[in-house]
Amino acid sequence: MYLAINAVGVVVFLAIGFLFSKNKHHIHWRSIGIMLVLNLVLAWFFTSFSVGQDAVKAAADGFNWLVEVSYQGIVFALPNWVTPAFGGTAGSMNFITSALLPVLMIVPLFDILTYIGVLPWIIKWIGRGLSFITGQPRFESFFAVEMMFLGNTEVLAISGIQLRQMRAERNLTLAMMSMSCVTASILGAYTQMVPGQFVLTAVPINVINAIIVTNLLNPVQVAPAEDTIAKVGAEGQDSDGKREPFFSFLGDSILTAGRLTLIIVANVIAFVALAALADKLLALIWKPLSLESILGVIMFPFAWLLGFPVHQAWLLSQDMGLKLVTNEFVVMGKVAGSVINGYTPHLRAVLTVFLTSFANFGTTGMIIGAFKGLVDKEKNDLIAKNVGYMLLSGILVSLLSAGIVGLFVW
Repeated sequence: MYLAINAVGVVVFLAIGFLFSKNKHHIHWRSIGIMLVLNLVLAWFFTSFSVGQDAVKAAADGFNWLVEVSYQGIVFALPNWVTPAFGGTAGSMNFITSALLPVLMIVPLFDILTYIGVLPWIIKWIGRGLSFITGQPRFESFFAVEMMFLGNTEVLAISGIQLRQMRAERNLTLAMMSMSCVTASILGAYTQMVPGQFVLTAVPINVINAIIVTNLLNPVQVAPAEDTIAKVGAEGQDSDGKREPFFSFLGDSILTAGRLTLIIVANVIAFVALAALADKLLALIWKPLSLESILGVIMFPFAWLLGFPVHQAWLLSQDMGLKLVTNEFVVMGKVAGSVINGYTPHLRAVLTVFLTSFANFGTTGMIIGAFKGLVDKEKNDLIAKNVGYMLLSGILVSLLSAGIVGLFVW
């Protein structure tokens, strides 16, 4: 019964995308069908076959290994933040040391891969292959993959030339897709709090669902002559076009990682505190009333459509609403460890996949700010006027990914 409800839920999420489409006549149904089948196959492979599960587990173990290596630097610089009785393991550290400080090593690592050309080469060919399979414009396909590795503001920043050359409607597509990204360098932090196999399963599923949802909500006709990729200055070059010295580049990367860590910490502290304040004010009206309960009511029907009995759907909807108003780290920290491990396999998979993205209210401000510094006023105004569509896109991608993976985990 619940499997059937889950399947109906996937159809309903697609129907919502169609209902709110800006141009229903230009929706590429053939491309959407191909991508939906591809996602179903990927979810089936990663969750139902030992080779797929082993591949995902190996990737998760790889990120965990990177995190463990980064602990050597944490223990050296901040020994009092680590409990010796536990040997300096992730479980012995607080949220900042276990989930965030490893970013200080992982971000520079990925930047080094960019500097030597390995990561751009991987992204280029995966994006080109995805474009061939799905029939989508090359840059949109390239962007979908790239943002999953580099993060939304970072990939927007290095795509400035392309954004300025593209039509405003295509810029809006990229803004909507940016709501569903993650950063590869932060995946290690996720896998320390929630099941790593589902975190890494969500990444490719989100890539394709971001294209599906934006194709539904904002279908744009792109002529072959317009389907080009602008030449962007190579990463690691200075203003004269010369290659920046490696250690100068590495120093900038480390500083960037530090800023990213501070931004995440600031957002987590601020949003948790503001949510607590909102709860206090709402309790003055009626004691059981809270921001989480209001959003939980709104998200409950969608949680139920993911294939749960009422009590589990209610539990899931609370976490979904909390994630949207704060961020994924807040909810992951809340359910980490014994809490999520005590959930049923279906609930564990669905919740983890739903959380694995930057889709929340705060992300809209980051994206609008990025576009404001990259494109002209007309294009930026279009982005700002469509904040609702950006949020809807992020929520639908998260729901669709959770629904597709949930079909195969019970």
